[in-house]
Amino acid sequence: MVYLDNGATTAPYPEVVETMKEVLQTYYGNPSSLHHLGVQSEKVLKQSRELTAKFLEVSPGEIVFTSGATESNNTAIKGIAFQYQNRGKHIITSAVEHPAVLDVCKQLQDIFGVRLTVLPVDSKGMVRLDDLKQAITDETILVSIMFVNNEVGSIQPIQEIGNYLKSFPKIFFHVDAVQAFGKIPVKPETLGIDLLSLSAHKFHGPKGTGILYVRKGTQLTPLLVGGGQEAKFRPGTENLAGIVGMVKAMRLTQQKLKDQPDALKRMRNRLVEGLQGLEGCYINSPEEGAPHILNLSVPGVKSEVLLHSLEDKGIYVSTKSACSSKLDRPSRVLMEMGLGEERARSALRISLSYENTIDEMDYFITTMKQVVPQLKQMLNVR
Repeated sequence: MVYLDNGATTAPYPEVVETMKEVLQTYYGNPSSLHHLGVQSEKVLKQSRELTAKFLEVSPGEIVFTSGATESNNTAIKGIAFQYQNRGKHIITSAVEHPAVLDVCKQLQDIFGVRLTVLPVDSKGMVRLDDLKQAITDETILVSIMFVNNEVGSIQPIQEIGNYLKSFPKIFFHVDAVQAFGKIPVKPETLGIDLLSLSAHKFHGPKGTGILYVRKGTQLTPLLVGGGQEAKFRPGTENLAGIVGMVKAMRLTQQKLKDQPDALKRMRNRLVEGLQGLEGCYINSPEEGAPHILNLSVPGVKSEVLLHSLEDKGIYVSTKSACSSKLDRPSRVLMEMGLGEERARSALRISLSYENTIDEMDYFITTMKQVVPQLKQMLNVR
């Protein structure tokens, strides 16, 4: 089996599974309990928060543990919108955001009367700083732009946006960094980010666990009430095993990035080089995109057909964002990039991890060179 759908989810590291098992068996006390078991669990939770903060180079008090990026995004965006609604009701985002951001913003627009500006992207899937500058008004309270696009791997100009927004102290900057952590450096303070979302299962941690970085001094109206956990931003008994497993995965992934800084890029480059000679195959990802995502199209061959043909050969890829893959619509991201409906309906996403190998890339290339001509002949595609 060749698993190339790491953008959707990753297999947990064996060390993560073992660590979680130990926590479940040993540290099962409620971290809020006053007895010895509770105190032990609280210490483990505190250590996990400190380690998370260390990896992101922030303060422990700025780390909020959540159930994943969807909750983190909702908490950040709605939390700002509700908390600062008297200051303004204008939010800026981009046309290529994950639904966990874009749909949240649209809900605020439809139900709560928030004015929403959706920035267009260029042919590389990137927002333009000038468009953001023109969109800002006296009513703007939040800008939410993803770090790395989940379908094509475009790296947004987060540093430039963060630097520019420093001139607007009343505007908060939220970044969905789900596809960035472990692949490129993620340092919220250096980048001028106020709120940042992460999800453990994207870097070989457990599903159902995530992080929201909240810069010190930022106030949020919580989505949930009923307890004082997580600085009252996210009440409820903490998922200690998930949190510890996530932190373990963060450490292991950061180490792999340090030890193999070019591993993902080398595999991606091998794919690009190997597919360039395949007639009718187009690369949709920008050359300077994230090292672990490659999006391609074979016009005339529906993405689902090609996906299942590859699956028959033991190769697992995806068509677009996992949460949107079952919808019979062309890729919204590729359409926004101006690549046209034919390419948007025939797109595949290959997403890599440090667990993949060059040999697997070669097998994928060889298989594509076998499968694509067969499908095109069968479908009478020229």
